[in-house]
Parts: sequence; structure tokens; C-alpha cells
Amino acid sequence: MSEQIIIAGATVLAIGVIGFILLRGWQGWLDLKNRELDMHRPKQERGSPEGAARIELADLKERVRQLEAIANGVEL
Repeated sequence: MSEQIIIAGATVLAIGVIGFILLRGWQGWLDLKNRELDMHRPKQERGSPEGAARIELADLKERVRQLEAIANGVEL
């Protein structure tokens, strides 16, 4: 009986250690992939993302105005 408890405890401990090692490896792999993605993302020169979104929105509105003018036959 005592022998079985020792074997069961060692098995549970081994599974726990293997699980911990696999989890650390998975987290390391995810960190590596995040760094690879960050290297390929264009860096913003300055300003906030909200400011860039506002500029893009204003640009889109201007394009819509131009297309509406063209559709109405108005020369720009």
C-alpha cells in the first residue's frame, strides 16, 4: 500500500512538472511570435492612434464629397 502511494505521488508530481515545462515553452513561443509580429508592423512616427484615425476619417469624408460631386456632374 505504501509503495502504491509513493508511485502515485511521484506520477502526479511528474505530470505537474511536465505540464509546467510545457506551459512555459508555450508562453515563450507566443512571446517569440508577438515579437516577430511587432517587427513587421509599421511604426507610427508620432501622435496617437486616435489622431491618425481622425485624419483618415477626414480623408474618407473628403473622398466621399468628391465622389458625390462627380455623381452630380459638378466640376471640381
